[in-house]
Amino acid sequence: MITCVVEYVIDPAEIEAFERFGRRWMELVDRHGGTHHGYFLPAEGASDKAFALFSFPSLAAYEEYRTRFGRDPDFVAADRIRDESGCVLRYERTFMRPMLPEPPSPQPQP
Repeated sequence: MITCVVEYVIDPAEIEAFERFGRRWMELVDRHGGTHHGYFLPAEGASDKAFALFSFPSLAAYEEYRTRFGRDPDFVAADRIRDESGCVLRYERTFMRPMLPEPPSPQPQP
């Protein structure tokens, strides 16, 4: 599994547009073989940082998903929200592999 972590610098005045943008991408990732773990938005104070995390079974699966960018009408429509609102000032992607907690060991029965 590979997880993409996207760090956004957003326009705080356009947070509603960013939320619309995020909802569309969550749907698209899930529809095209990934698992979206959500967007993480500023909660208090003045902040222009937001994050998104989503996973694909492999880098090859992610690359297949990426072939739709700029061509698939649903992908183009999602990007149009970002482009027309200016809600995203810049972003950076990092690929990571998750290390998840192991399930607890069964306790011996007395």
